[in-house]
Amino acid sequence: MTQNPPYANPPSMRPDLAPRARIVDAPRPGQPTIGMVSLGCPKALVDSERILTRLRAEGYAISSDYSGADAVIVNTCGFLDSAKAESLDAIGEALAENGRVIVTGCLGAEPEYITGAHPKVLAVTGPHQYEAVLDAVHKAVPPSPDPFIDLLPASAVSLTPRHYSYLKISEGCNHKCKFCIIPDMRGRLASRPAHAVLREAEKLVQNGVRELLVISQDTSAYGVDIKHAETNGHRAHITNLARDLGSLGAWVRLHYVYPYPHVRDLIPLMADPASGVLPYLDIPFQHAHADVLRRMARPAAAAKTLDEIAAWRATCPDITLRSTFIVGYPGETEAEFQTLLDWLDEAQLDRVGCFQYENVAGARSNALPDHVAPEVKQERWERFMEKAQAISEAKLDAKVGRVLEAIVDDIDVDGIATCRTWADAPEIDGNLFIDENTTALNVGDVIKVEVDEAGEYDLWGRLV
Repeated sequence: MTQNPPYANPPSMRPDLAPRARIVDAPRPGQPTIGMVSLGCPKALVDSERILTRLRAEGYAISSDYSGADAVIVNTCGFLDSAKAESLDAIGEALAENGRVIVTGCLGAEPEYITGAHPKVLAVTGPHQYEAVLDAVHKAVPPSPDPFIDLLPASAVSLTPRHYSYLKISEGCNHKCKFCIIPDMRGRLASRPAHAVLREAEKLVQNGVRELLVISQDTSAYGVDIKHAETNGHRAHITNLARDLGSLGAWVRLHYVYPYPHVRDLIPLMADPASGVLPYLDIPFQHAHADVLRRMARPAAAAKTLDEIAAWRATCPDITLRSTFIVGYPGETEAEFQTLLDWLDEAQLDRVGCFQYENVAGARSNALPDHVAPEVKQERWERFMEKAQAISEAKLDAKVGRVLEAIVDDIDVDGIATCRTWADAPEIDGNLFIDENTTALNVGDVIKVEVDEAGEYDLWGRLV
């Protein structure tokens, strides 16, 4: 749960493996059919949804298995070498099971890397190259629409459950972190107009979405590239956007928020239950030692960050803070790592993910001296996660006896309801389980639950 690396989706979020994906339209006889395997982060999942929505609007059916597809699109991740290996494995599996494979996504920025391993792929396109993907599909599987059935405005294909949806507000990133190649793959920051984001969000809420998960490479920087332009009464600034989204009546959860000074303007919104903006911040701190942060080419102000966290909590005592960290970065000494552990003790973050540093082809950090030995990285990761787990357990213990608002994600055949509080993002954070009196519940319901038990990452409770 919190140990998942930030670049990887759990298996249940892969559309080819997810029974919840809403792509089960039965194809008509002779209808061209496409399958999709989507790897990587939620931002890539949004790209997959857009590709499938366009294809369905052109008359293609969508298959949830290899055997029912005329061709398969594999949307890859290329953030780390381990993610690249997973992508190559997925391409190989699709080739073995189907034989006709089109590759897109972040790893598509390195076409020779893909074709060198899998020369039989039909085409390779890069990240968010929607038109190129469609062209490759048209060539491999020509469209054959029924004008009376298919060529109608299609509702969006969603690869998440009906009650929540990811909402991408920008693409690309202007940061130059030495360990990251996302700007090389996805380009510089490109924000969507605020009114376009609001229009998409309104449609999602009208279609039953109860939770909007705002994502981008750098959510805090939203609108900087378009000078916070205001169009149709909506300003492209994250504070304005959060306020506008919160007015739609759904939960609004913010991911990938860098701790810029203006983030403090979001906290009063989070402190107001009527705003709709959840008291939840997903902030990628990455480390706490100033020298490590400088070697990463990230802002080196960990002490000020602690002051900022204290100010956020003073304004919004119930705020949940989630972050990710890298251990074993080149040159990291034992003293620098101990500083990170001490900082974590002070920060008392609610949700923490951690992964061990890996070289990534093209990243500037590869050339840094004094790389940390694998066994040392593993040992530091274990110490870090032990401390993070203890903090999480204590934080959850403090919730026993409280009545919390939660959203229902699933109800199994035994009547056990899997829910999430406002402190829990889907797939990456914990759950709240209810095992009694759930017969009247439906997936997507927002309910009140009294917490009566806590574990290391999860809660158990009963309906109020």
